[in-house]
Amino acid sequence: MAAHAAVPARRRHAGTHGWAGPTVIGVLYGLYAETNARDGGPLALSQLWIGLVSAVVLAVAIHVLRRHGQALPRVPRAAAWGALVGVSLGYAYSLTDASVLSSSGLGLVSALVTAVCAHYFFYTHEDATSRTAPRRTAPHRTVSHRTG
Repeated sequence: MAAHAAVPARRRHAGTHGWAGPTVIGVLYGLYAETNARDGGPLALSQLWIGLVSAVVLAVAIHVLRRHGQALPRVPRAAAWGALVGVSLGYAYSLTDASVLSSSGLGLVSALVTAVCAHYFFYTHEDATSRTAPRRTAPHRTVSHRTG
């Protein structure tokens, strides 16, 4: 006999490793960085460059970390996310003319908190080989029909 005529169509599934998320985050961060650099004054070309470069750097860093982060073991990957968040927040805070010490402190604290949270997330959602653990499903219940 011939094979069934209806071959199952391969579904295109929207990947989570695309550019949409990093681009949106990068644009928002770039606007925030430009606003901090402007400090309420008139818009200048240098502030636009700060916002544009900040947006591109953050978007590319997020994309690379999401795309190739699975190659890293759990702890270095959590540290990489912590470093990314810490540097981003510390830099954005430094654009407000805050002191270097307070900007560094904010970046360090946010990096540590992010690294701990990321490690916890990776630890609870992956097996020992850093592969995503399969989801557990409830056991199938059989319905027994009683005849009386």
